[in-house]
Amino acid sequence: MREVAIIGVGMNKWGELWEKSLRDIYVEAALAAIKDAGVDTVDGMYVGAMTPGLFVGQEHIGSLFADYLGIKNLPTTRVESACASGGVALKSAFLEIASGFSDIVIAGGVEKMTDCSGDDATYALATAADQEYEAFHGATFPGLYAMMARRHMHEYGTTQEQLAHVAVKNHKNGSKNPNAQYPFEVTVDGVLNSVMVADPLHILDCSPITDGAACVVMADLETAKKICKKPIVKVLGFGHATDAIALHSRKSLTRLDATILAAERAYKMAGKKPEDIDFAEVHDCFTIAEIMVIEDLGFFEKGKGGTGAESGETHIGGRIPINPSGGLKSKGHPVGATGVAQAIEVTKQLRGEAGDRQIKGAKTALTQNMGGSGGSTVVHIMEVL
Repeated sequence: MREVAIIGVGMNKWGELWEKSLRDIYVEAALAAIKDAGVDTVDGMYVGAMTPGLFVGQEHIGSLFADYLGIKNLPTTRVESACASGGVALKSAFLEIASGFSDIVIAGGVEKMTDCSGDDATYALATAADQEYEAFHGATFPGLYAMMARRHMHEYGTTQEQLAHVAVKNHKNGSKNPNAQYPFEVTVDGVLNSVMVADPLHILDCSPITDGAACVVMADLETAKKICKKPIVKVLGFGHATDAIALHSRKSLTRLDATILAAERAYKMAGKKPEDIDFAEVHDCFTIAEIMVIEDLGFFEKGKGGTGAESGETHIGGRIPINPSGGLKSKGHPVGATGVAQAIEVTKQLRGEAGDRQIKGAKTALTQNMGGSGGSTVVHIMEVL
């Protein structure tokens, strides 16, 4: 199996992009990635998109994007794994290159979520939950994660203040990210006094509805060394796993087994351990998600994740910086694009291109992207050469 690297990245500013269509958003990010890579041809493309049919009525996006990108007949595949669609697109591109079938492949992600009503967006997102046993009975994702938060509080003493510290930390990071949807800082009191969505989660504990796209260009390592004029970011390994989609079918509400298994597989493939990771981009769709994920990745003992942001350990400059991009919470969460945007932040950090949010001396990083309430997870580990 050939070694694989990321050689180009492209992303637009995320938010409510009323003046741009789904195809405009994607092509903008893809062209930026191609320009950054310095290539004039690619062999294939994978696009993560959760449900463009429900958001904007457009399916068959592989054909659409290849056409509007100006590369007709390009083999292009849409990838879907709910909010982990972008991460699985990255994995798919990796495998195509590693197998020797292609040398240069785009891995992208996109979602246009604000062109429909709030009710329609909620319905579209709820398709990532169990339709018969959760969504039918009115359990939206804030409600599902609220149950996970309450159980975590009950078992481990996690507090609402600790949840709020996650939001404060991620907004502080996002305030330094020019592509973030909400690049402003918040306070613990501001989070705790914001509108309650599903007890104990306030609106500032929740990631937003977002339009946006993100793309990376990947190549086999030999080709990357010939092309790259910037530091090469090698993908050391990945892990992918699923779990029961419905919370009631899981052994515990306070652990994400798909994340645990995906991480174990990624660490094994990469030959790394949690203590070898300098920083991570994780799926903080809700503040409780970040707390549970950093425990399940092995960065914190189970039940101790709530202290991470509160103590400063997960801040830039801390023991294990988490979400230097601002995460889903501040950067935004166009669901199909999130996993690829995580890889972009890692690439920029490892290249030393992250500006005011740069993590000094970072060499090895991890991304964790999950779908729904943790029904699927993909983890990638990357290192700068």
